Amino acid sequence: MSAAEPAPPPVPVQRDQPLRRFATVRTGGSAEWFARVGREEALVELLAWAEGAGMQVAVLGSGSNLLIADEGVAGLVIKLDRDLAAIRREGPRRLICGGGARLPAVAAQAARAGLSGIEFGVNIPGTVGGAVRMNANAYGGQLARVLASVRMATATGVSERAPAALGFGYRSSALRDGEVVCGAAFELEPADPESVKATLAEMRAMRHQAQPQGIRTFGSTFKNPEDQRAEGRSAGVLLSLAGCNGLQVGQARFALKHANFVENLGSASTAQIVALMDAGRRRVIERFGVALEPEVQRLGPVRFPWET
Repeated sequence: MSAAEPAPPPVPVQRDQPLRRFATVRTGGSAEWFARVGREEALVELLAWAEGAGMQVAVLGSGSNLLIADEGVAGLVIKLDRDLAAIRREGPRRLICGGGARLPAVAAQAARAGLSGIEFGVNIPGTVGGAVRMNANAYGGQLARVLASVRMATATGVSERAPAALGFGYRSSALRDGEVVCGAAFELEPADPESVKATLAEMRAMRHQAQPQGIRTFGSTFKNPEDQRAEGRSAGVLLSLAGCNGLQVGQARFALKHANFVENLGSASTAQIVALMDAGRRRVIERFGVALEPEVQRLGPVRFPWET
């Protein structure tokens, strides 16, 4: 994939690492280079190595909002673990989390500590780093409301940034390529632990009732539209009214329970999922005149047919 072999990496790196198992929908090819990193210093060294070699860099979180290209991913793919996936309490109201920490685990640890404000994270099956990059929210909770600061790693070092400097928008931020969220601090409110745990249980139950369980999927496929022609209806409702529940391309299918979830029935490819998304999107355009935009993120050369 790369034109020339780079200098030896500063940390152990694997070649041609299959990525399919890291994606919850279980599709995609291999990473040209792949590394697990557990310390900030090693992460900076690795980013500098990749920059020196002219490599693109991507960070793999929980793989829960991700489509990986069937032909694989050029450059370096990083997985944060160990110290960079840890969660610890600091002071009476603050949780310090690595960028690779999973949000459901953060919500659960906050509940045990008697801290409230990040309960919504129990229903976001991603990492802290991915949540910051995508300004994650669910069930009325918003990450930006409880985010105190972010630690950002680049090829030149680690810096701390305030939420106001991240350019948050709907399901988006202004983070650039080469910037890796290696940690974040959440400022939460003291609360009765049992009350917070009860809230987590209620949120889990709400999700289980509304969304399909036990399937291979990446979660919500399209963003909820702001187009007035949608008349306030969610992407899932529009897809359902357009007859997309159960619509299938190869081994990829819109879930029977919730049309905004794509299911891998067994051996789906990313290409089949993209074709299914295109079919569903065209149906919604034909029925309502609303052009849905994907919520799922892409790793590697995944192209949607409607892009010019």
